[in-house]
Amino acid sequence: MPWDPVRDLLTMQERLENLFGEATPGWIPAADLYETTDRFILTVELPGLERSDVSIAYASDTLTVAGRRPAPGACERYQQFERAQGSFARRFRFGVPIELDQITADLADGVLTITIPRAACGSKEHV
Repeated sequence: MPWDPVRDLLTMQERLENLFGEATPGWIPAADLYETTDRFILTVELPGLERSDVSIAYASDTLTVAGRRPAPGACERYQQFERAQGSFARRFRFGVPIELDQITADLADGVLTITIPRAACGSKEHV
């Protein structure tokens, strides 16, 4: 995969916004976004989350995936605590028209897969 400095800068900006935008920044789930000739495919790793824990919204050319991983149950003393918890939000900007009414999402085996079809030439994005 070729290096994309713009994507790296956007990821860094998102991390800084999350860090300084909240008292507790929560966590940032890993995501992959790729495109085919007629659609974008976005996958986001969300292990342990249910569909009700996640929201997807689109506004101003930006798709936002947000949610919250609850803290684990009470425990007297952790021996090791590595899994992040709290709120998260990932934003993905699209510079081309898309078909909003044809976006699909599926959460299976801890991976959220969102399919975002490109708009046909000459059509406008549906809002």
